[in-house]
Amino acid sequence: MSTVVALKPVMAAVSAAPAMEKVAVAPEPTFSAPAAEAAPRGETLRDVLRAVIPPLFGFGLLLGIWALVSMKNASIPSPGLTWDAAVKLFADPFYSNGPNDQGIGWNVLASLQRVGIGFGVAAAIGIPLGFIIGRFSFMNRMLDPIISLLRPVSPLAWLPIGLLVFQRADPAATWTIFICSIWPMILNTAEGVRRVPSDYLNVARVLGLPETKVITRILFPAVLPYMLTGIRLSIGTAWLVIVAAEMLTGGVGIGFWVWDEWNNLKVEHIVIAIFVIGIVGLALEQMLLLLARRFSYETR
Repeated sequence: MSTVVALKPVMAAVSAAPAMEKVAVAPEPTFSAPAAEAAPRGETLRDVLRAVIPPLFGFGLLLGIWALVSMKNASIPSPGLTWDAAVKLFADPFYSNGPNDQGIGWNVLASLQRVGIGFGVAAAIGIPLGFIIGRFSFMNRMLDPIISLLRPVSPLAWLPIGLLVFQRADPAATWTIFICSIWPMILNTAEGVRRVPSDYLNVARVLGLPETKVITRILFPAVLPYMLTGIRLSIGTAWLVIVAAEMLTGGVGIGFWVWDEWNNLKVEHIVIAIFVIGIVGLALEQMLLLLARRFSYETR
């Protein structure tokens, strides 16, 4: 009798086990995937805010200082007055009323054309010369003193030489762009050639590769990031110099346009030109920076 009584709790527990198992099993949550996607979206939003908000504060501070200065000095146009002038100016940026009265769009294009020609000639000469200087120590010792002597000279000091040689303002300005653009490309390309690992060149020497294949198969891929850095520095310098050169030479160009607006006492147009020059220079540099990142081994 006692044995039967003792077995009753055990039998009750066994009979209740399936019911307990059914209660213990819980359905899988259906919100795991959206929760996993929410974190990257939140991080992306924070990254966007971190990238956008500081520049907005910076531009807001600049506009505030500008407005305060214009209130103290009546000769400086306010941001509102400059904005109204910009709306009228860019309503027809490509008008033409003669060779000395053209819209700001034509003047920017004329400056970009001069920069393109001078920069292109500098690249065609400076990059191969940088390869030669970096590859052959004799050429490095021969040309390094000349480059060290001429590189610190102000680009505008070369403008009278250009006027004397070419007898015209337009090629003289292009000459000035050439002479200021060539140095960064020479120096960066030569430095890139010097930094090529010696093991690469030793393997090429063992295989008996000709110099042309050494340059095209070994040196050029390794030097390309340095070369693009020199190109990016050169284009920024060229855009800086062309404005000052055009102020001195006259004709059509953004530098001459700024000087002409100063003679007409249109200060708001000068402020607009400052922003245009900065935006164009920033666009040129960013395009070359993206190109440099495309060929950089560090981003692969």
